[in-house]
Formats: sequence, C-alpha cells, structure tokens
Amino acid sequence: MTNAPAPPPGLSPRHLFLYVVRPTVATLMGPDVPGMASDAAVELLMGTIAQESGFRALDQITSAADRTIGPAYGLYQIEPATLDDLYDNFLRFRPSLAARLAGLAASWPSTTMQLVTNLSYATAVARLLYYRSPVRLANPGDIEGHARVWKQVYNTPKGKGRPEDFVANYRRLVAPYL
Repeated sequence: MTNAPAPPPGLSPRHLFLYVVRPTVATLMGPDVPGMASDAAVELLMGTIAQESGFRALDQITSAADRTIGPAYGLYQIEPATLDDLYDNFLRFRPSLAARLAGLAASWPSTTMQLVTNLSYATAVARLLYYRSPVRLANPGDIEGHARVWKQVYNTPKGKGRPEDFVANYRRLVAPYL
C-alpha cells in the first residue's frame, strides 16, 4: 500500500513531464536560445497544461453545451492566430530555431491541428510563446511566480484566467505526480 495520490483523469502529468515536456524543450536548445530547457521553463509548461486544459481537454470548452471546434487547441489551448503570429513575427527572424521547431512537425495534419495531435510540437510552440516574451521566468519552485508569468504572457491581463487558479491547479494536478 502506498500513499501516492490517485492519478487525475486524463493524461499522466508524470508521463508528459518525462516523455514530452522535458525532451521537447531539450530538442529546442541551442546557442541562440539560452535557458530554453531550464527547470523553471518546464515547471511553467506543466502549470500551463494544468491551467489551460487540466491534462484532459484537446479543444477549448467554452460552456457545458459547447459543441464547436476551437477557438483554442491542444493541451496548451493555443489559438491559430497566436501560432501564426509566432511564425510571422518571431521565428521568421530565427531560421535555426524555426528549423528545430519544423523538425518536430509532421507532414500531416496542418500545424494548427498538430497543436492537438502532436504533443511535442504543441509543447515547443508553447515554450516559444513564453520565450519570445521579454517577461523573465520565475525561479524554479516559485509556483506563484510561474502563475504571474502565465497571466502576463500567456493568458494576458485581459484574459479571464486568474493566477490563484494556476497555483491551485499546479498543486492539485502537477505537484503530487512529479
């Protein structure tokens, strides 16, 4: 008998940490992107999944009666316009980094749909969305700091998300499993 918490419904946070998030950010590393695979970045990404999709939703759920697709996709709930902006206004000027991201993409389906179907690609995109921001990451272990970064960079000040929800979701869905 162990005292380990029961796994939450959805994908295993530990498995995503071990097999997707950590290896994906390591793949993006290069001399052009210092700090890409830091512990703080990995914690922030794990918290982002907990907050945005609860390790379950692959499509944005806007209400209990929602039967529409989008507007945000995948575990990180990234909108197509945000993906387009990343390519147009950031990666276009960083061909080496763009090539490393392209190495994670499959030839099918579209990159928008790969936010749902390709966990490594979606993770890389989410990491790059944080990386391109001038907002400094919090220190490793500073979950409240990660929540502030998430709110400022990812959810934006106009978004409905609250840093205290990020912290609660991290503590409930991530921390017990890592």
